[in-house]
Amino acid sequence: SGLSQEPGSVEQLSLHCAEGSLEWLYPMGALRLRLAPRLPPTATAIQGRNPQHLTACIKPTGTFRGAQLYLEQDGELELLLPEAPRPRVRCFSWLPQEKVALFLQATPQRDISRRIAAFRYELRGDWLAHPALPAASLTTEGSCRPCNDTEILMAICTSDFVIRGSIRSVSNDAELQESVIGVSATRIHRQKFPLFQAGSWPGRAAGSIRTPLRCGVKPGPGTFLFTGWLHFGEAWLSCAPRYRDFQRIYEGAQRAHQNPCEFPMD
Repeated sequence: SGLSQEPGSVEQLSLHCAEGSLEWLYPMGALRLRLAPRLPPTATAIQGRNPQHLTACIKPTGTFRGAQLYLEQDGELELLLPEAPRPRVRCFSWLPQEKVALFLQATPQRDISRRIAAFRYELRGDWLAHPALPAASLTTEGSCRPCNDTEILMAICTSDFVIRGSIRSVSNDAELQESVIGVSATRIHRQKFPLFQAGSWPGRAAGSIRTPLRCGVKPGPGTFLFTGWLHFGEAWLSCAPRYRDFQRIYEGAQRAHQNPCEFPMD
């Protein structure tokens, strides 16, 4: 609460969790939030090396008021969220040896009682290595290209979800620059959270997966193996080969003893 701060003071905090939320009631003065995530073991163990980049994503609440959020990097401030921003995700990356912070500065208000500056955040290791990313601000190249064989094999081992199924529908959100793929699942190989649940079709689960609008996803027939990541509680697409192509790739890697993990085939 800003009511416990002196006007013009700067409160220092550290964000160590890989993800979480911050709610600043009655903003006064400023908060400086140092980003020092304790990354989960999977961020480094799977690749067998330290991440080349660290990535943070910020998503403001629809009621974000009373402050502006800046990125403090290399001694410079960059505005990330103005007061009353659109509820879009902003992402940025930095090298592990760099020191970065978020600077949340209260804006002058006559009545602070109705102001709450709140947002959710995610801190990840080497997110730039993923073939597809939800935020256009992270990268504009490569996020829409098909995954190669190596990326497909790694995706089934490391993704937050691995779903075999078909495309039921595709809807586009021009404002958020996102496409939402409606998926009917024939088999759930893995999901960290119940993204896909029993639907109207007997024996099938249904759910939705998001991808950048610029990728131009179209509905089509056939069975796919959908893989991807959780981003602010939503499923985002990484690799989605046709299942028969995945079978060929996996069986070839198995014969060559190059598959990075075991996967149930049928």
